Amino acid sequence: MLGMGGGDCPFEFNFDETTFKPGDVVSYRVTGSLDGMPFVGTLVEVHDDHVILAPDPNDDTLRYRGTRESRPVVAESEI
Repeated sequence: MLGMGGGDCPFEFNFDETTFKPGDVVSYRVTGSLDGMPFVGTLVEVHDDHVILAPDPNDDTLRYRGTRESRPVVAESEI
């Protein structure tokens, strides 16, 4: 992120959950022992009450269900 080690953040995030669409890059959070750490993912599916995101766009087997809010929350049990 800006000011953390030099340079701007290489990601452009969508923080507006009302405009989420597949392909958007989002910053998401994980509950439990990883609470407070930021993660980056790409939205694969957008539903009324949740999203499905891919933490690694090169690995089709990894998919996490998260809440539909400006920074989705993923349960640690999903990881």
